[in-house]
Amino acid sequence: MTQPTSAPDNAPRSVQYWRVFALGFSAFIFNTTEFVPVGLLSDIARDFDIRPASAGWMLTIYAWIVASMSLPMMMLTSKIERKTLLIGVFTLFIVSHIFSVFAWSFESLIASRIGIAFAHAVFWSITASIAIRVAPPGKKTLALSVLATGTSLAMVMGVPLGRIIGQWAGWRMTFAVIGVCALLVMLTLMRLLPRLPSLFSGTTKKLPELLKNPALMGMYFFIFAVFSAHYTGYSYIEPFMKQVGSASESFTTLLLLLFGGAGIIGSIIFGTWGEKANSKLLLSGTTVMSICMALMLSVVHIKWATIGVVLVWGTALMLITLAMQAKVLNIDTNASDMIMSMFSGIINLGIGAGALIGSQVIHLRSLHEVTYAGALIGVFALVWIGGLLGRYRHIR
Repeated sequence: MTQPTSAPDNAPRSVQYWRVFALGFSAFIFNTTEFVPVGLLSDIARDFDIRPASAGWMLTIYAWIVASMSLPMMMLTSKIERKTLLIGVFTLFIVSHIFSVFAWSFESLIASRIGIAFAHAVFWSITASIAIRVAPPGKKTLALSVLATGTSLAMVMGVPLGRIIGQWAGWRMTFAVIGVCALLVMLTLMRLLPRLPSLFSGTTKKLPELLKNPALMGMYFFIFAVFSAHYTGYSYIEPFMKQVGSASESFTTLLLLLFGGAGIIGSIIFGTWGEKANSKLLLSGTTVMSICMALMLSVVHIKWATIGVVLVWGTALMLITLAMQAKVLNIDTNASDMIMSMFSGIINLGIGAGALIGSQVIHLRSLHEVTYAGALIGVFALVWIGGLLGRYRHIR
């Protein structure tokens, strides 16, 4: 696969750092736009006179396009000069957000989101290697850490900030602000980045070998089940809190903020015990996440209890994600790019499936039962990973 190198020119060290931070902010923007509809579903549904469950198709279609196109787009764009490709991705991203702002129907909004999803798929197939190449010498780990931080902050700050803007000036303004921020970052990258010829030298020969690895496929199925479980409930947390829990706008925003912040707690716990107790964290995280979703309906009218459940739920999800990421990377270190591209795709497949399952639960049963459905899928995921760890000792 790609063999990134250090910074490709003699730019001042300060400029090299700014390149990395600009890419980190790019990660923040791209992940914010994927998840921000979670905090705006009721407003979007009301604007187009549809139910929040129907508005959830925004999440499903977006996630499934990212899932299905990440690996193919990585291969199709493998020979294109990286700076040119990145600027092209930003251009598509910005233009699609303009269409989101002026969407005249829900169908036109979905069409604009499809354009953003294609940009997202390409962005994440190239950004890690770009960040490593433009980072200061000896700072490759920092570059990846900055990208990961941008991703985490999208949940911690991006979603609640997007919701606040939407409450203040309408959901269209949220997409407008994201588009403007993307334009500013694109102009910054145009100025800071050097030309970056593609260093891709891999082929698809490794793919069949990975697809025939039963342990890897089993772990991918687990992560699909976990994210399906999570997004069955989380996709509709905003209408759930408002309609079922009679929560205020400010309290709902606070919950979204706390959920994102809980991811940081999960990162700290994993950093401390992830090396020694990876499998235990994986099993306990899945168990706790399922319990939290099962409890949501019972505690929804008790503010302090809801806050506690949401904090533990968010922490558990981050533990699961990091523990499983470590496991799949250990399968074949020589195919890490392809493994992580597939890993990202599977997560997005789960996001889309969860949003779809949640909408069907709401349509066929009620909004009250959406977190119960997520908990049931979580229990299935727990049984699956327990059996997988018992069968394949080498992945423990």
